[in-house]
Amino acid sequence: MNGATEEAGWWRSRKAVSQQITKLEREIRTTLLERRGRGIALTEEALHLAATAQQLLAIVERAETTLKERRGLPTGRLSIGAFASAARGLLPGVLAELDRDHPALEVRLTEVDPHLSVDLVAKGVIDLAVAHDWDIAPLPAPEGVAQAVIGDDRCDLLVPEGHRLAGRDAVRREELARERWICQPPGTVCHDWLVRTLRTAGYEPDIRHQAEENHTRLALLAAGLGVAMIPRLGRGQLPPGVVAVPLDPVPVRRLYALWRTEAARRPAITAAVSALRAHGTAVGLSQD
Repeated sequence: MNGATEEAGWWRSRKAVSQQITKLEREIRTTLLERRGRGIALTEEALHLAATAQQLLAIVERAETTLKERRGLPTGRLSIGAFASAARGLLPGVLAELDRDHPALEVRLTEVDPHLSVDLVAKGVIDLAVAHDWDIAPLPAPEGVAQAVIGDDRCDLLVPEGHRLAGRDAVRREELARERWICQPPGTVCHDWLVRTLRTAGYEPDIRHQAEENHTRLALLAAGLGVAMIPRLGRGQLPPGVVAVPLDPVPVRRLYALWRTEAARRPAITAAVSALRAHGTAVGLSQD
C-alpha cells in the first residue's frame, strides 16, 4: 500500500511539473524542453532563462538584505535545511534560541540530504543549509555560496557486546576486513564515505544490512548482526548490548553552515550562524 501511494504521489508531482513547464512555454512562446535520444534536455533558451533567473534572484536578495540590514534585527522568514542527525542533535536548541531571542523571525526547518542541500542554497530554494563532509571527501561550495565551519563531529566503531573488538582502547581500519557491516543505503554521504574509507584500507566492505535511521542500525547492532561506524551527533544513548570503540585514526566529519553570498549581511543569517556555532560546542562538536 505504501509503495502504491508513493508511486501515485511521484506521478502527480511529475504531472504538476510538466503542466508548469507547458504553461511557462505558452507564456513566453518558447520551447524549453527537447527530445534527445530516449530522454529530454533543456534547450538553449531554457538555459538562458535559468541563468537570467539566477541573476534576478541575486538582485532581489541584495535588495532584501539591504532593507533588513537597515532595520538591524532578524525579521521575516528563514528556511533552513539540515541532514538528519544535525536536525535531531543540533537544530532543536538553535531553533528554540532563535524563536526566543528573535520573535519577528519565522524559522522553518526541513530535513535534507547533504548531497542536495548545497544546490538548494545555490538555487535560492532554502536560505541556509547545515551540511557536512568527511576527511576523505571534501564538501564542494559552488560560486555564490559562502560557508562557515560549525564544528567537527567524531565517529566511533560500534560493535555488539562480546564482540572480539569490544573493550579495545583503539582499533585501526586495517583490522576490520573480516567484519559484516551495517550502514546507510548507497547514494548517501555516510555510505559512500564508509566504502571509500575501507577501500583505502585495502579491502571491499561486506555490507549485510542497510537502513536510513540511526535507531534501526542500533537495533541491528544490538541483535549482533554486524558492526557500524556512526558519528556521535544525534546518535543518542547506546542501547544495551552495543559498545563504542575508538578508531585510530578517528574519522571526522566537519559541519558547515552555507548560505548565498548575496545574503551574507542579512541579520537573520548572521544570527542563525552564530547560534549554530554556539550550540555546536554545547552538543560536543570540537572547534579548531
